[in-house]
Amino acid sequence: MARQNHRTRIYQSFRTRIQHGEIGPDDRLVDTVIATELGVSRMPVREALMQLASEGYLEGTSRGFTLPSLGHARIMEIFVLRRLLEPHAAALAAQSHTGAQLEAMTEAVADAVQTLETGDVTLFYRASEIFRNTWLASLPNGELRQTIMRYLAQVQSVRLATMTDSQAHRVIVAGQQDLLDTFTRRDAVGAGERMLRFVLEAEQSYLRLRQARGSATG
Repeated sequence: MARQNHRTRIYQSFRTRIQHGEIGPDDRLVDTVIATELGVSRMPVREALMQLASEGYLEGTSRGFTLPSLGHARIMEIFVLRRLLEPHAAALAAQSHTGAQLEAMTEAVADAVQTLETGDVTLFYRASEIFRNTWLASLPNGELRQTIMRYLAQVQSVRLATMTDSQAHRVIVAGQQDLLDTFTRRDAVGAGERMLRFVLEAEQSYLRLRQARGSATG
């Protein structure tokens, strides 16, 4: 029972850290190291990490677990999923969020807008994560929420690749402002339509920067 409790606690802790963007693509999770840090045996840690890997949050390697490595083809496949799932999710969020969640999203968007002037990429990333995690947390459909969360690594990968680009920065913030407006008005139709455009804009920014980087190295 104690081992099961450790496994569940470790699983929930690391899943939350992944979903909040606290684990990056360069981080490596080693079961023996984590077990030592937490003062538990290796097995519940390994079981927790393997469960996260089976759900798509992590990927096993010969030197521990990491966020999934995402090639171009896989990123494009996940964009297809995002176009299918996120507009419906945003429509649900527009009608199901609480006052506290709306307040948190409003503060996050205000922080993101501020970064247009300051260029603070760290704050921009954190504000974007808070905005996304908050509207996702409001979804009444838990399976839909968890499905979207499972490809969080793709969202983070694209965001990290594009957010230092000034054009993409402006597009992302404008999209967040528009989505916040639809959430404030509880406009489900508007939220769904704007989320679809938001995902398409993210895809276009990713492809534009990928092409530019290819030309620069070619």
